[in-house]
Amino acid sequence: MGNEAIGIGALRAGVTVALGYPGTPSSEVLETIARERRDGVYVEWSVNEKSALEVGAGAAIAGARVLVTMKQVGLNVASDPLMSLNYLGVRGGMVVMAADDPGPISSQTEQDTRHFGKYAKLAVFDPSSPEEAYGMIADAYECSEAIGRPVLFRPTTRVCHSYASVTLRDDLDVPRKYGFKRDGGRWVIFPRLAYASHMEIERGLSSLADEFSSYPGNGKWGSGARGIASGGVSWLYVQEAYRDINKECRLLKVATVPFPARLGVEFLQGLDEVLVVEELDPVIERELIFLCGERGIPVTVKGKLSGHMPNAGENTPERVREAMDIFLGGGERLEVSSTADQTESPALPGRPPVLCAGCPHRGSFFAVKEAAHGRKAVFSGDIGCYTLGNALPLDMLDTCLCMGAGITMAQGLNLAEPDSLNFAFIGDSTFFHTGIPGIINAVYNGHNIIVAILDNSTTAMTGGQPHPGVGKTIMGRQTVKIGIQGILSSIGVERIERVNAFDVAAAKAAVVRAMEGDGVRAIIFEGECITLSRRENNACMVDEHLCIGCSLCVKKLGCPALTLQGKYARIDAVSCTGCGICKSLCATRAIVGGE
Repeated sequence: MGNEAIGIGALRAGVTVALGYPGTPSSEVLETIARERRDGVYVEWSVNEKSALEVGAGAAIAGARVLVTMKQVGLNVASDPLMSLNYLGVRGGMVVMAADDPGPISSQTEQDTRHFGKYAKLAVFDPSSPEEAYGMIADAYECSEAIGRPVLFRPTTRVCHSYASVTLRDDLDVPRKYGFKRDGGRWVIFPRLAYASHMEIERGLSSLADEFSSYPGNGKWGSGARGIASGGVSWLYVQEAYRDINKECRLLKVATVPFPARLGVEFLQGLDEVLVVEELDPVIERELIFLCGERGIPVTVKGKLSGHMPNAGENTPERVREAMDIFLGGGERLEVSSTADQTESPALPGRPPVLCAGCPHRGSFFAVKEAAHGRKAVFSGDIGCYTLGNALPLDMLDTCLCMGAGITMAQGLNLAEPDSLNFAFIGDSTFFHTGIPGIINAVYNGHNIIVAILDNSTTAMTGGQPHPGVGKTIMGRQTVKIGIQGILSSIGVERIERVNAFDVAAAKAAVVRAMEGDGVRAIIFEGECITLSRRENNACMVDEHLCIGCSLCVKKLGCPALTLQGKYARIDAVSCTGCGICKSLCATRAIVGGE
């Protein structure tokens, strides 16, 4: 997997401190380093991306080679220290991997980290494949140490999660520079230092752009009056299409920010038109347009800005082939060799995103929904599995912005409508990530909200990583298990209830009690994720002699294990985990088993 290649490549490059916060599509990099690490390599799931970046900064100014991993929205959380760290600088190589998610497939946004690199004045390395990512991360460390600043590494989803055969190379001989050296305020970012650093950064970027024109990851090939420029995984699609389209053209591959201007000018000379194929934003396209204007080069540049490439979503081999075919004048394609089996796969049935069968969050949402029925209530959500609580038939999330924002948005909603009940749902991992400051804000300012903390003992949506409430680190070390209730009490939340998410009656009663109070109230719904607790041969079943066909269990819960077969409810024994939430709805006690 691309992420494994990046992790193993970082170990080859001498990384000794690796930190991050899980987020698809980046999570497997840190997990690979934890699995494959050598003696002296430290790995950590930090409480959030900002904390990871700051711990990494401390190690890097003391000379360690550091990797900090996150997804593109996590870079927003880490941006405050990262912007300043570029001005402060580092001694050891520091690579910040921010995995972008075109599509988006599992994210709130389609951010392009290349823009962040330009904004923060950071160098960016943009690999096009797992093979290239494996070697390129070593180049990123060399660059970081050469310029004395952190650099960004920007794989996208298809690079992170595709597979390839990668030839491993010998480990690099990396000289160690450990030990913090006091240096008369060198590591204290006063305004005067920031001003001087800014001037140095600008000079360095200009020099780096020229050096990147000779970097092996960038290059130009071919001949003709038309050119195609690309980067990232789109470069692979361009190569595939180029082999199959019988037309001459010139190719440019760009894998870095700052843009390799000298190479770009060499590519443009003698061309009539250029098609730019890239994912997310028109970064390469704008650079080529700028060069044409600055140098007076009469070339027409086409791409996202001109409407010749889509402005959103992933590129695909088919999409790129079609665009190149049109741009190059409809050239003939080479015949694709036949295979023994050309039968098409049958169309797959649609499957909307839904909470898993046996998910404790279903019981938590249902208890709140039943308790708040008939009341004016607004339900604010957060990022995680429980975002799926907005799906029918639960329909229990009215807002979702970013991690930790459900708690603070609920406060604003209540200010606008004081007569409403305002619930804020947040998961256990997200509570530790960015939920705590919002609750402190609510207590301090006397807001009137009910915080529902859905504690399933893992970071489920990104692959089941541990967090501070689990008591185990990514390296397998047992550590302090930090209690959510203790934190709530210490920051001034006086009304706290803990309930079993699978005991719907008790959970509903706790919600009713919370609804009658005011101020900040918290309910901790506890129930392990089914990936942790599932037992075999524990399914519920429907006694057809008792089922009256009311279908309430199917219509109210939306559990994928529950369906209607004719008039009566049916439970799929393979999917059902025996959680028993559906039993609480059945007035005739027709659902049995699952104990």
